[in-house]
Amino acid sequence: MNAAFYEHVAFWSQLAGSLAFIACIVYGWVRFVTPAVIAQRDRKNAELFEAEKRRDSLQAEVEVARREVARAEVEADAIRARAERDAQRLHDRIIAEAQAEGERLVRNAEGELERGRLAARDLLRDELLSQAVQIAVRAAKSLEPGSDRGLIDSAVASLERGAA
Repeated sequence: MNAAFYEHVAFWSQLAGSLAFIACIVYGWVRFVTPAVIAQRDRKNAELFEAEKRRDSLQAEVEVARREVARAEVEADAIRARAERDAQRLHDRIIAEAQAEGERLVRNAEGELERGRLAARDLLRDELLSQAVQIAVRAAKSLEPGSDRGLIDSAVASLERGAA
């Protein structure tokens, strides 16, 4: 067997070894690496799907929250308007009560003033009568003795009894 034969055998044996090595690499790639890559891809796709689902869910929650905020703002405006109306009604009621109380106090003061006037008039009348009686008594005592002295004395006595 000659050297060329051994060279061909060596060449073909290296070629077969290389082909066997390549076949093992392809087999290992197809058997182990490709399923791992596919599994990783599926996990990442699942993660992306879950992230998108979570994002959509959060967007829906944000929209719900925005609607609730808008509704809360409407309610706050309604409460604010109701508070302003209540404050205005309370203001008007307080003013009306104060006016009514002022008018009542004025009426009471007018009544007290009228009672004071009546009391002062009665007091003045009594004092005027008392002074008139005193003046009449003095005038009657200064009359001359012959002029209806008896009649005057009885009138003076009755007036003194009434004044006292």
